[in-house]
Amino acid sequence: MNLSSNAQLALDTILHKQTKGIPTWLIHVMQHDQIERLAGVQPGDYKKDPEKTYLAYLHNVGVCSLDQYIPTNPLTMGDKGYEGTQRGATTGAEKIIVDGIVIDSPEAVVEHLEKFVFPAMKSWTIGFDEDTRVKQILDGEANIQQKLGDSILKTGYGFIWFPHFRYTTYGYENYLMAYALYPEIMEKDFSLQADYMLLNNKASARAYQEGGLPPVYRLDHDMADSKGTLVNIKTLDKIWFPYFARCLEPMLKTDVQMIWHCDGNLMEMVPRLLDVGLRGFQGFQYECGMDYEKICKMKTKEGNDLLIIAGVSVTTTLPMGTPDDIKAQLKWLVENGPKTGLFLAGTSSITPGVPWENIKTFVEGLNYYRVHGRG
Repeated sequence: MNLSSNAQLALDTILHKQTKGIPTWLIHVMQHDQIERLAGVQPGDYKKDPEKTYLAYLHNVGVCSLDQYIPTNPLTMGDKGYEGTQRGATTGAEKIIVDGIVIDSPEAVVEHLEKFVFPAMKSWTIGFDEDTRVKQILDGEANIQQKLGDSILKTGYGFIWFPHFRYTTYGYENYLMAYALYPEIMEKDFSLQADYMLLNNKASARAYQEGGLPPVYRLDHDMADSKGTLVNIKTLDKIWFPYFARCLEPMLKTDVQMIWHCDGNLMEMVPRLLDVGLRGFQGFQYECGMDYEKICKMKTKEGNDLLIIAGVSVTTTLPMGTPDDIKAQLKWLVENGPKTGLFLAGTSSITPGVPWENIKTFVEGLNYYRVHGRG
C-alpha cells in the first residue's frame, strides 16, 4: 500500500528516522457533539452513522497512526459521562457470579481458578492452531487498515498476549486478596497463561514477518493506581515477570518495538519492562508521579532511544486547564521527548466535559507540531 504523507510520517517515526514533523497518534474524543464538530457533520450524525462519522473525525483531526480502532466506543457515553447499564466485576456489580460460583472471598477465586480456568488453559494450549491464528491476525489488521485508507497507519494492538491479573473477572478486592494469600496459585495461573500465550506470540511473530506489519505493538494492562503497582513489586519480580518475559520471547527476537501503556504510577515497573526488552511507553499520568523527563532519557536494552507516545493530560490539563496550559504542556512534551520516535496525543481517552476551546487548542497544537516539528 502506498502511504500518504501522514501515514509515512508515522512509519518513519516508528523506524526512528529523522523527521521534520511530529506525528499525531490516536485522539479519542468521546463527547458526541465534539466528534461531530471535528468531523464537519451535522448534530446527531454520530449516532446515526458512528463509523462514518468517527472516520471523518480521525482524518480531519490529522491522526497519523492508531492501534485501537474503536468507532462505537463513545456510544457508551452521554454528555455527562458513562451511560452503560451493564455492571461488571470492576464497574459496580452487586454480586459477582462466575460459572455458578459466587465470588465473595479469595477462596472462591481460588476455587474457580482450579475448577474452571486451569483446565481450560491446558485445553486451549493443546488445541492451539498456529496457522489459523496467523491468518486471524493478518485478516484483522488488513480489514481495519482498509477502513482507515492510506492516510492513517494501523499498528498492533490486542493480538500479542501476556499473563494478566484477573480482577475484571473476580473484582479487585477478592482477586487481590487471593493474590496476597495464595501466591502459589497465582504463579500457577501466570505459568499456564504463559504456556498458552507463548504459542500465540509465535504466531504473532510470524504475522509480523509474513504480513510486513508496521514494527510496533502496544501492550496494555492496568497494573497500578495513583500510588504505585497494585501489588508489591517484589512479588511481581518473583511470580509475574519471569512468565511475562517467557511468553514474549518470540516477539523479543524480532525488530518489533513493543511499548507499554502507562496508567497510574508505574515508575517501579519502567526499568523492569526495559530489562525484559520493551522499547517504549505510551500514556503517562504525570499527576500520579510518572516522571516523563526521566523516562525519555532512558534507553532500550540495546542502547537506543525509546519510542514515546506522549500525551496532554486528559485528567488535569484538558478538562481543567486553560488553552495556554495546553500549549505549554505540548511544548514541554516536545522539548523533553526523545529526538526520534516521538508521537503526540492525549494521555488516554478524552471524556465528556472538556471545554471546546481546549479541544480546539489541543487539535491546533497537534497540527502545528505535525507540520513544523521542533522548528
